[in-house]
Amino acid sequence: MSMLTPPGMGGQYRITGDKYPRMRPSRRRGRLVAAAVASAAVLGLLGWGTVQLIDVFTGGGDGTTTARRTTHCPARTAAGTGQAPAAEAKSLPAPGRITVNVYNATPRSGLAKKTADELRRRGFQIGKVGNAAKEYDKKVKGPGLLLGSPAAQDTSLRVLATQLTGASLRADARDGADLDLIIGDAFKDLTRQQTADKAVTTLTAPGTATAPAKKTC
Repeated sequence: MSMLTPPGMGGQYRITGDKYPRMRPSRRRGRLVAAAVASAAVLGLLGWGTVQLIDVFTGGGDGTTTARRTTHCPARTAAGTGQAPAAEAKSLPAPGRITVNVYNATPRSGLAKKTADELRRRGFQIGKVGNAAKEYDKKVKGPGLLLGSPAAQDTSLRVLATQLTGASLRADARDGADLDLIIGDAFKDLTRQQTADKAVTTLTAPGTATAPAKKTC
């Protein structure tokens, strides 16, 4: 091997003229590789930044917009808590706005007048007082039967029912707003006034607005 042969070449290369064999990659190629790596890094950063911006404007990385998530968010509403909003609460009449006809369907005399007087003392308007019609005479087995128009079933009849525990409520075909209280065989007395007054107050009190629904998501 010639002394001019570079070490480690095993005699495979010999120097001819004034040029030596190239021992390392071209600097130009190294620059190209470095530029490619830098470009890839820049593209990666740009892509990551784009994803972050999308998350900011859409409200998260799950692909669901804030508006859509708000729509499906289960809120605790009045229906869920069993409370009715004040606007939907029915307005029940006070006893002074209710006229009651009192009829006695039992063999005991004097019950119609005695009951009518007590209802008047409790604030109700009293209409007719007397014996029950034949269709009800001695045919009402409970404490009493309360009759009114279909519109009165969920309003004035409910208020009158606070005065006679155990009475049955029934709607019939009538045009007026007057109610009938027909005293039955099991009648003993009207409901204790303190208990009845408390029930009337609860029924006729203005509805209380519910608190705003709380979001749970």
